[in-house]
Amino acid sequence: MSGQVRAGIGGWTFEPWRGVFYPKGLRQADELAFASARLPVIEINSTYYSSQKPESFAKWAAATPEGFIFTVKASRFCTNRKVLAEAGESIDKFLNQGLSELGDRLGPILWQFMATKRFDPEDFASFLNLLPAKLGTRPLRHAVEVRHESFADAGFLDLCRARNVAVCLTEHAEFPMIADPTADFVYARLMAGDDAIETGYAPDALEAWARRFEAYSAGGAPEELPHIAPTPNLAAGRDVFAFFISEGKVRAPAAAQALMGLVNPQVRP
Repeated sequence: MSGQVRAGIGGWTFEPWRGVFYPKGLRQADELAFASARLPVIEINSTYYSSQKPESFAKWAAATPEGFIFTVKASRFCTNRKVLAEAGESIDKFLNQGLSELGDRLGPILWQFMATKRFDPEDFASFLNLLPAKLGTRPLRHAVEVRHESFADAGFLDLCRARNVAVCLTEHAEFPMIADPTADFVYARLMAGDDAIETGYAPDALEAWARRFEAYSAGGAPEELPHIAPTPNLAAGRDVFAFFISEGKVRAPAAAQALMGLVNPQVRP
């Protein structure tokens, strides 16, 4: 049994998308409804910088169709600190700002760390232990995006696997790519796009990522990507959440739509 592959974008308010992804004349208030009707997932980025109101989360959920998923980028105040073990209060504040208003639209939470943050096994384990399994009665999924080469360590993978926390698969020129799956889902951020290409990524690159994500969704891992340790197969498969972020952002919606056209049709929204 395979999981679902969902490809999407970071946020939905971006002026250069108007007239490129969004039709000319579309009201800004209707952009989320337009985007969520064409993409199965969007990563909320504004929560990284500041808290949002419960009514905002409720409004966003109401604007999206059944089956749509939001992932949420956690507050920088949780992760941008010297001692991660002291993040408990910030984590509670972030999770209880109104995320529950997303209801069944709530997907994985992404905890992003600065590129200067090094792997400290004891402190990182303490941080992972602070991440709750539920928000109210709703189960939570957590992913961590690390950007320092010291995290390319089997001990780091073991910490995440023991807690079913996904290590973000990052494609970026300056950050390490850790392709080992550590949870029952995969979280990927592809940041090597090019606005000069109509689909953001070249067709052969999109095809390669589609096949890789299908391998993850089937419970395995693509052999051509770098792996730190042997990867156990997961019989039940893995859900995949893949985002086109950063470089090539103008074409990110086109890239996500193109990738969705390459994976199994039944996973499309």
